[in-house]
Amino acid sequence: MTATGVLAGLGRSVLGPLAALGRIVLYAIATLTAALRRPFYMREFLTALLQVGWLSLPVVGLTSIFTGGALALQIYSGGQRFSAEAVVPQIVAIGMVRELGPVLVGLMIAARVTSSIAAEIATMKVTEQIDALVTLSTNPLKYLTVPRVLAGFITVPLLVGVGDVIGVMGGFLVSTEQLGFNRASYIKNTVDFLTRPDITSSLIKGAVFGFIATLIGCYYGMNSGRGAMGVGSATKNAVAAASILILAANFVLTSVMFGS
Repeated sequence: MTATGVLAGLGRSVLGPLAALGRIVLYAIATLTAALRRPFYMREFLTALLQVGWLSLPVVGLTSIFTGGALALQIYSGGQRFSAEAVVPQIVAIGMVRELGPVLVGLMIAARVTSSIAAEIATMKVTEQIDALVTLSTNPLKYLTVPRVLAGFITVPLLVGVGDVIGVMGGFLVSTEQLGFNRASYIKNTVDFLTRPDITSSLIKGAVFGFIATLIGCYYGMNSGRGAMGVGSATKNAVAAASILILAANFVLTSVMFGS
């Protein structure tokens, strides 16, 4: 391969993702603009609230409680090397609330909700249901995307809050039942150590991650290829893109809120 071919390949590998990111940004702007105009499809919105929020509670709860328990064990094991076992309540609390809670919930939503939305909308495109909406003078962006994105923006922060509480509770159960911590002292250390900015940052991350997860699912569903292969490809790419963007957004938000 010539030097020109190598440079062309490098250029495509850089410009391709940037072009895709640009299309996603334009789609997000179009979604936000559409959300400000009538009509608003309340039934679709309520259905999305149920699917994104309520039905995601079991996986969020299980993920959070096991993560909190494992985090307590890891911190206790590492703290023994420096005779710092007493910091388990504080580190579990700040680790779950600031980072692990929002990120894990975001990734679970990407795995469960983003894939579901992408597959559903891609199937509608393959079976020409989206074309039927256009024929009936219904804007697919307003009917399919706006309710789901708003539902994700509203419900995922609530899921993050629930996940934070359950994760801290998982650390509490492991620490008090297995590691010998006093219950009252553990709760007091947890409450005293957490501050309002810690909780606020967790909820802000949840709102951003919910917006990203649902938006990406809708985008890849709307732009899927034809046939079963197109549906599968759209679902796979949606989950991968949502996960990467959530982790990147987490880094940016952490840098902005705690970088100083």
